[in-house]
Amino acid sequence: MTNQFDLTDDQREIQELARRFTADRITPFAGEWDETHHYPVDVWKAAGALGFGAIYVSEESGGIALGRLEAALVMEAMAYGCPATSAFISIHNMAAWMIDRFGSAEIKQRLLPGLVTMETIGSYCLTEPGSGSDAAALKTSARRDGDHYVLNGTKQFISGAGYNDLYVCMVRTGAEKSRGISAIVVEKDTPGLSFGAPERKLGWNASPTAQVIFEDCRVPVANLVGGEGEGFRIAMAGLDGGRLNIGACSLGGAQRCLDESIRYTRERQQFGQPIADFQNTQFTLADMATDLEAARALLYLAAAKVGADAPDKSRFSAMAKRLATDSGSSIVDRALQLHGGYGYLKDYPIERFWRDLRVHSILEGTNQVMRMIVGRELTRQ
Repeated sequence: MTNQFDLTDDQREIQELARRFTADRITPFAGEWDETHHYPVDVWKAAGALGFGAIYVSEESGGIALGRLEAALVMEAMAYGCPATSAFISIHNMAAWMIDRFGSAEIKQRLLPGLVTMETIGSYCLTEPGSGSDAAALKTSARRDGDHYVLNGTKQFISGAGYNDLYVCMVRTGAEKSRGISAIVVEKDTPGLSFGAPERKLGWNASPTAQVIFEDCRVPVANLVGGEGEGFRIAMAGLDGGRLNIGACSLGGAQRCLDESIRYTRERQQFGQPIADFQNTQFTLADMATDLEAARALLYLAAAKVGADAPDKSRFSAMAKRLATDSGSSIVDRALQLHGGYGYLKDYPIERFWRDLRVHSILEGTNQVMRMIVGRELTRQ
């Protein structure tokens, strides 16, 4: 049998590096970050030193130029400690990749060195208060005025808003729906840029979320990424990878909760024996493990397709995102049940994963939109 279903030695090394980093710098502290709503910027910089701020940025630009599967392995490993932290690393990488892939030589030279090391941290701004799934309906306007654009509008649910240094924003430069959208980088200290109050959310407490507000915000035309009108295509190109990463974050969180459940059920005694000895417990664990491996296999396959630019890559990344995030939430829910009343307490990590993984079925395209993408492709003649 060939090793087509196995990771290469290089991939295992990357995975091992990410696992060690997570065990040292993330897992022991994640509960406290959640509790205190702490944004661990120092940990980003340490991750940046390992190349995790520029996973698929080209080597010419200082990145480590890995593939989508390697990126998924890193996200999965980090989410074992904290899905909110891992998901944020994915968002930063998406922003850095867009600038590297579509930006001019000048903007790359100016912005990428900081993004690569995570000395500067990037956010991605697409969603607005009135346009979530219907992203092409966005209204934030960018009116050309000499060598600047004047931005007006509001972005919603932006991870890192108010803390991060760069915001890769999708704005409307023309009237046509998706063809009138452009991508532009707004730097944090730009006059006219402000931020809403931090959102109070169910999970992802280690990653601040807020509105990004533009009021006659003047941004140099030099900060355009790609050509005018190419923004929607650029945003969508980033989403295949983002979907794989968020699916990988669900896999990592689910793996952690499965491991915690195996350990807990072997120690917890009821009716004179460990609850792991009961057939019901074993069947539940067996189903959790099977669902996890099935979702992981599809996600790795989708990552290989996105990496190879296969014609069906978007369908596979949508299927993989949908399955991994739904399965992840369901696995964590069963883990909580196996822990009984203790699963509901903050003394155990399960409830945090239960809260953190729930949003993965919504962001980077809701799972209903994933079904639309897959269904449309299947029925298109």
